[in-house]
Amino acid sequence: MRHPRLNSAAQDRATLNRAAGNRTPLVAVAHGSRDPRAAATVSELLAVVRYRAMAWGLGGLDVKAAFLDHCAPSLPQALSAVGGDGACVVVPLLLTAAYHSKADIPAKIAAASAATPLDVSCAGPLGPHPLLLAALERRLAEAGVAARDPAARSRTSVVLAAAGSSDPAANATIAALAARWQATRGWHAVVPAYASAAGPRPDEAVRALLAGGVPGPVVVATYLLAPGYFADKIRAAGLGAGAAAVSPALGAAPDIADVVLERYLAAVPAELCAPLAARA
Repeated sequence: MRHPRLNSAAQDRATLNRAAGNRTPLVAVAHGSRDPRAAATVSELLAVVRYRAMAWGLGGLDVKAAFLDHCAPSLPQALSAVGGDGACVVVPLLLTAAYHSKADIPAKIAAASAATPLDVSCAGPLGPHPLLLAALERRLAEAGVAARDPAARSRTSVVLAAAGSSDPAANATIAALAARWQATRGWHAVVPAYASAAGPRPDEAVRALLAGGVPGPVVVATYLLAPGYFADKIRAAGLGAGAAAVSPALGAAPDIADVVLERYLAAVPAELCAPLAARA
């Protein structure tokens, strides 16, 4: 399997980290779910992150999981287990910047830091990122969609189905991602849809495309990290409305693991690599 290549900036950071021996722990924080498949998927993804870390010059990176709700350990619990000098990088396993990344996670980090001396750097959420589009197409292909065939893409319409948020900016990010995906990859159409808190719903988007006389199939791309309630809801709604296929959640794809590592490296305090950079 061919994996995405590192960009030059990431290669430079990886070289510095490899030579400096930097191993600042990575605490990956997911939303959490009552559905056990979600936590299992996060565990699988972090196993891929550890494996891919070797290609980034970060072999042996300490990668810990944390959850905002429903699952253990909580973010404060994971931070308290960091040890050493208390330095770590928190990477939100979230696909958009909404309440959890803007308010919830910073508040939990602040509370944990008040109780225990910590030096926490917080990375940005996973999305948007070009590799997420690669992961979406990987999952569509697994669902039987000819995602790698330009001629098939030009006849296929895609509903990009996200969880949805009460934050208009987060939903606008999904709409912008849909427009970029259509423009750069040649799908006949890519339209956003939301399983909650905003519209259109996935079934509404599928029916609207079919009613508009599209030249080929309508498929649904599930823009969620892990299976669970919303993924099941999107699948049922899409198929019930006439979609030809619904892709599974993004899950433990190598593309997602590389985004996690890129976000991690971007948030590692610059002073950890500054002495080496000054000698270069």
